[in-house]
Amino acid sequence: MSEITITDAEARRAQDQVLDVREDFEVAEGMIPGAVHIPMGQLNARLAELEKARPVIVVCRSGNRSARVADALNNVGYTADTMAGGMIAWQRAGLPTV
Repeated sequence: MSEITITDAEARRAQDQVLDVREDFEVAEGMIPGAVHIPMGQLNARLAELEKARPVIVVCRSGNRSARVADALNNVGYTADTMAGGMIAWQRAGLPTV
């Protein structure tokens, strides 16, 4: 797993999959446009919603949960990175949310 910056995530989000692993109440505060929302606790049951052939950028609130999820995805054959600083950093930078 590697950690990428919010700038890298913004540049890559059109071609890569963005996976938001926050809980519903956190996502209500805004998420990255085009992101797939699968709370961390539901990931095993919903893994088929992700394409194995496309890289995944994993996002959470601050970067802790997303790092664990990116490691787990890499261990089962995905190519996954975590976004440093999470949605806190994304929103502080004024990047788009829906």
